[in-house]
Amino acid sequence: MYLEFYGLKENPFNVTSDPSFLYLSNTHKEALDHLLYGINQRKGFVTITGEVGAGKTTLCRALLKRLDHRTRTSIIFNSTLPEGQLLEAVLNDFGIMPERRSKVAFLKKLNEFLLEQISCDNNVVLIIDEAQNLRFSTLEMIRMLSNLETEKEKLLQIVLVGQPELRNKLSSPRLLQLRQRISVRFHVKALEESEVRNYIEHRLRVAGNTGNAAFSPESINCIYNYSHGIPRVINIICDKALLLGYVRGSHFIDGDIVQRSIEEIEGEFTVSTATLA
Repeated sequence: MYLEFYGLKENPFNVTSDPSFLYLSNTHKEALDHLLYGINQRKGFVTITGEVGAGKTTLCRALLKRLDHRTRTSIIFNSTLPEGQLLEAVLNDFGIMPERRSKVAFLKKLNEFLLEQISCDNNVVLIIDEAQNLRFSTLEMIRMLSNLETEKEKLLQIVLVGQPELRNKLSSPRLLQLRQRISVRFHVKALEESEVRNYIEHRLRVAGNTGNAAFSPESINCIYNYSHGIPRVINIICDKALLLGYVRGSHFIDGDIVQRSIEEIEGEFTVSTATLA
């Protein structure tokens, strides 16, 4: 609705995980470096955690663009799948269609595939998003997958990405053996107050902004105080603020526009909560 008014080519504050909009803050750059290190050095297990809306899924998608042609990847977004279906989804991602649909057949095919890839000097990566939802039995199966190795290196690099609850789950005595196998860990923090302006300006620039849309220092301060530096919340506020700016005919987003936008967001949240009650 407001794109033409601000001279933008696309929506700068969608909440979808578009890697072209990834802003490499200090914490996101560190997370990406940890991911690349764990995968390229074939460390076996990597865990990335962060609050809801911190940009973990966007990081995963950006990671895929940074891996070389010798890296085969499977990324699972539905972490609630039962063990057999999860294994089947992984195989399908790798283009493997087992003759029989059983856990034993899936594991046999996966092992054959991994041995074939290592013989071609290829690396294989399994990324599971929202991993905090994985059942204990599924996590134990994933641990067993990490046993697929040669004398010198792991055949499969496994990346578990999830909310802080993942750390709590992995601390369970039931998962001691899995926890001991995790060699690379990183927690994605919220943006610092000084990074919020750069984040907003980066997304506007990627969307084609040439100066028609601008946020005042006061508005940035309001956005940080409400969002606590969580990118998804920042996106929601900024999208609402640009819409309100368009309605008011203003290219300059000041503190009043942001504050009104926050009040509208709070109102929508209250209404939706009341509806569900």
